[in-house]
Amino acid sequence: MLLLGIFIGLGVSICLWVWYNIQFNRYFGRFDYSRRKSFVVGWPYKFSRLKERQQCLEQQLFSLQNLLENAPIGYLQVDEENQLLWCNQQARQMLSLEKWQPGQVRLLLEVVRSYELDRLIEKTRDRYYSQEKEWVFHPSCENAEAMLEQKSVVLRATGLPLPQGQVGVFLENRQQILEISQSRDRAFSDLAHELRTPLTSMRLVVETLQDRVEPSIVRWVNLLLKEVDRLIDLVQSWLDLTRLETNPSTQLNCHPLEIKALINSVWDTLEPIAQRQTVQLSLTGIENIWVNADKSRLHQVFFNLIHNSIKYSPPNGVVRVEVSVNISLENKNQDEPNASPFLEINIIDSGVGFAQEDLPYIFQRFYRGDKARSRSIKGDGDSTLDGSGLGLAIVHQILSAHGGTIKAMNHPQTGGAWLQIHLPQVMAESAVQNYI
Repeated sequence: MLLLGIFIGLGVSICLWVWYNIQFNRYFGRFDYSRRKSFVVGWPYKFSRLKERQQCLEQQLFSLQNLLENAPIGYLQVDEENQLLWCNQQARQMLSLEKWQPGQVRLLLEVVRSYELDRLIEKTRDRYYSQEKEWVFHPSCENAEAMLEQKSVVLRATGLPLPQGQVGVFLENRQQILEISQSRDRAFSDLAHELRTPLTSMRLVVETLQDRVEPSIVRWVNLLLKEVDRLIDLVQSWLDLTRLETNPSTQLNCHPLEIKALINSVWDTLEPIAQRQTVQLSLTGIENIWVNADKSRLHQVFFNLIHNSIKYSPPNGVVRVEVSVNISLENKNQDEPNASPFLEINIIDSGVGFAQEDLPYIFQRFYRGDKARSRSIKGDGDSTLDGSGLGLAIVHQILSAHGGTIKAMNHPQTGGAWLQIHLPQVMAESAVQNYI
């Protein structure tokens, strides 16, 4: 019986094998000879093409890695668990990675003690789009002697999301640029200090000449006096800006300040200019909003901004000032019950707005925008709109010293210039009463 079962199984297997061969030959016989030949001969050719493609990709990968290794900026790459996979020579120098060797896979925080860099990588991975961060990096040292020799550097990092949760980070050393900028600012400040005394002397001489020259020359003396005053204002503006940048906290004298009363006092000062140009003010928003701020400095901010809005508004125009209190979007997303509010002030004029190419540079020192904005209001030969180029830079610095921000845009409805201010430290009435 056992042998019978073996022979029966062997027979069934042989029958199935013969049947499968017949079916395969019948299916394969449908192809003509040329197609069968290409089917058989084509596989080695395809394998060779794939091998060539693989070699080409490996060569490109090696070229890109060699390019990154010798790039003038730093680059590092981490996996989904924040393990350092690779970094180039510049990144190793910037981050002082003496212990890390190419090929090692270690946790990034073990080799680079930087919370800012780690946070940037997490934000890039979570939001899955490019993130930027600039901070002062303090390299870690094993002993106190090395810590004294090691200098801190200002780094700017740009995180880029990669597949499978990996993140690539480009690093730029900003220390040298910062030192050059500081050296330039010191040179300009020293020059401004030296210019103040001779300019004051020149003004005294011109004032003396006003009463001693012939009537036909008085016009030119008055013009000279005007230009000397303009130079004095320029020097003083530069000195104010430098002091704010160097020691912002020491330049502020903060007290509770009602914001609408401040804006109304600024308008009272500028109302004669606005009446000559038939420009009106529209002040809307919540009443009795208090902030902890420096009154004289914020007066300077709103004077500058509203004065510019009046100058660039056409006859019978309106300068809109809107005041409101909001909660930041970041605090809203975090659902924090005790999120601190901030004051939002929008200043919108009736002019032609900013040129799009000027918007990124509005608050830079001595930046002068497109003259078309001035010509569209006053004409080619009028220089009354020419400023020193420092006013908006000073505004930006004053608001930064208060912990606030300012943004320049064009209003989508009116087309005029739109300046949006955010100020923190909004005070409740009870806190103001306690302070008073």
